[in-house]
Amino acid sequence: MQLTLEFGGGLELLCESKKVHHVNVNLSDGEEKLTMKKLLSWVKTNLIKERPEMFMKGDTVRPGVLVLVNDCDWELSGQLDTTLEEKDVVVFISTLHGG
Repeated sequence: MQLTLEFGGGLELLCESKKVHHVNVNLSDGEEKLTMKKLLSWVKTNLIKERPEMFMKGDTVRPGVLVLVNDCDWELSGQLDTTLEEKDVVVFISTLHGG
């Protein structure tokens, strides 16, 4: 499944300072849909190059990370249970900043 993943607010530093990633996520045998929970696991394994604890806590994103699926807050679409479709755009933005 082809997706566009975007990282901002400092999260891009965890992915070799690249903000936009065009990725192809393969479904496991027997899987018919890709959920955000599975995508987060894939991102942690395949894109996060350093300090994964700054992106994830347990099986979800850390508090302070805003997640948008096609410009809609994932809290409105089911969070980890959100089903993704071909060519969806998923954005991760850290809202926590030093000062």
